[in-house]
Amino acid sequence: MANLKIETSPQIYARIAGVLYLILILVGIFAEIFVRDKLLVAGDPTATANNIIASQFLWRIGIAADLIMHICDIPIMLIIYLLLRPVNKNLALLALLFNLIQTAVLVANKLNLVSALLQLGSEDYLKAAESYQLHAQMYLSIKLHDIGFGIGLIFFGITCLVNGYLIIRSGYLPKTIGVLIQIAGLCYLTNSFALILAPQFAYIIFPPILVPAFIGELSFCLWLIVKGVNLPKWNQRLGMG
Repeated sequence: MANLKIETSPQIYARIAGVLYLILILVGIFAEIFVRDKLLVAGDPTATANNIIASQFLWRIGIAADLIMHICDIPIMLIIYLLLRPVNKNLALLALLFNLIQTAVLVANKLNLVSALLQLGSEDYLKAAESYQLHAQMYLSIKLHDIGFGIGLIFFGITCLVNGYLIIRSGYLPKTIGVLIQIAGLCYLTNSFALILAPQFAYIIFPPILVPAFIGELSFCLWLIVKGVNLPKWNQRLGMG
């Protein structure tokens, strides 16, 4: 029954995915710009530690916001798989698997943010280390989170390349959106591999390298909300038109 419903009336699923995608984007922006960027002081572990200590609840809200983002990602990837499955089931499944790995990596990566907070606590066992040592370890945890985020986006970059190809081939979603999603994938891959292979180069290209990625994902999200799929072409793809 579920398969029949998605095949005959995909619009509600497209719009659910679009709304969840928009929530994901907004929550992700909040956690990154209004929490971490506000509290982190580049190259200064002690100033960063003092900011987090003074705003511990805000730091926790940022972690919770990230987890909400990843929770939203699960139904989104399922719906996108269902929407793109008529084009090529195996490739749609491949994209889904890469996306699952990305989400698993990013969820586990939140432990680095929790670790940063724990190292600034008042527990007795922390008194064995000097404050500057704890601040350095805390800052290292945050840097590990940045690298872990980049590693997760490698898998998402591949997801975007495959999904973009399927969108282009679909006929019931705009080719332009597919191209934008593929460009997003290339941007994610470039940024993430640069982070690992050439950190100085990554510092130069970030954040401009992610602007096209943001445009591509936001365009796809808004299209799903406003337009959904072209039903006559969807039915034609299914051999029903």
